[in-house]
Amino acid sequence: MRVMKWSMIALAVAAGTSQLAIASSQDESKGFLEDSKLNVKTRMLYFSRDFRNNDRDDEGNRQSRAEETGLGFVGTYESGFTQGTVGVGFDAVGMLGLKLDSGKGRAGTGLFPTALDGRSQDDYSKAGAAAKFRISDTVLKVGDQFTALPVFATDDSRLLPEIAQGGLITSNEIKGLTLHAGRFTSLTAQAETNRDSFRLKEADVLGGTYAITDSLSTSVYYSHVEDHFRKWYGNVNWALPISDKQGLVFDFNIYDTKSIGQNLTGAWVKKADGSNKLDNIAASLSAAYNIGAHTFTLAFQKVSGDGDYAYGVDGGGTVFLANSIARSDFNAEDEKSWQARYDLNFAEYGIPGLTFMTRYARGTDAKTRTTDNGSEWERDIDVKYVLQEGPAKDLSFRVRQATYRSADGVYYGSSSIDELRLIVEYPLSIL
Repeated sequence: MRVMKWSMIALAVAAGTSQLAIASSQDESKGFLEDSKLNVKTRMLYFSRDFRNNDRDDEGNRQSRAEETGLGFVGTYESGFTQGTVGVGFDAVGMLGLKLDSGKGRAGTGLFPTALDGRSQDDYSKAGAAAKFRISDTVLKVGDQFTALPVFATDDSRLLPEIAQGGLITSNEIKGLTLHAGRFTSLTAQAETNRDSFRLKEADVLGGTYAITDSLSTSVYYSHVEDHFRKWYGNVNWALPISDKQGLVFDFNIYDTKSIGQNLTGAWVKKADGSNKLDNIAASLSAAYNIGAHTFTLAFQKVSGDGDYAYGVDGGGTVFLANSIARSDFNAEDEKSWQARYDLNFAEYGIPGLTFMTRYARGTDAKTRTTDNGSEWERDIDVKYVLQEGPAKDLSFRVRQATYRSADGVYYGSSSIDELRLIVEYPLSIL
């Protein structure tokens, strides 16, 4: 689950429009070692989940509380490209997760792998590497990699991120246009070291983002996940400046999903004819109004057709919908949901690096295994501060609190959850 995923599309557009037609990226290559980058991100995460009166975790086991603390390290090395017509490079990633606090009765936050006795492992690690090739402004990367495509996006909401294995082509040959084509054959979950955590057979992806103007962009993507589903995704993002300190941003996202092959995903609710095939459309529309330090956002989302909007085997972040927030995605069959959100940037008041966000979302008419007319709501608060200068520049402190309620057990049978995350991150650039 991520928040405001359309902003990644905007970043992709910005990357595309920054390309100059005069000289390609490969023409400006300085060399394999000369353009190398080595970064290490440290993340300490305290995760508390109180199941309140439900007393059950996500798997249905009785547990009144899950509470753990971990320390994670993610080191990434990105080489430059060799000079010449075809540039060759190499990327590598190494990750380590350490358990700082846990207990058998408090495990299950998703921060660590779980042993056979139900306890979280003391530590775990994973690593990967990828070869890359560049011609002009087109890059082919083969091996282990993080992805942020709307139809195949790795998740980074716990201690260590997911990592995918496969090949991906990214092309920026035309100004304002970014194209992607790829095939992925396995995916390593956040709290696992197994390279095939989701038993992914094969996922083919194709699509791109085009900046029609400086303020208007659109995206279209397609994916085919063998024996699960095929998806179409579309996005339109329109930024409308009103004045120097005022503006509107409209964002529309839509997924069309249908089961294919052996239908290993299936729908949450079987139909009267016994079918459990997915055949649905999930769409969201948001409107954000910014005035100075304040941003006010309203969003509406609807799932129609057979089954819920399904994802996971194609990456835990593959849900670029407005109401996919901290705890719930509001993505059940036939569910309608709306959201009201407020953001405050304290830089306008002389405290750069300090931000505040709160939102409320409510969903109705949800069909799940437990109800044909379920409702759910969630309230989130997020406060973050990033040091702007000094020896610890970019060190960040974040508090995320979520309150979730549903009288019908819409979300995995968990009707009442209070969630708290305390996150400290420090990105260190070595090269």
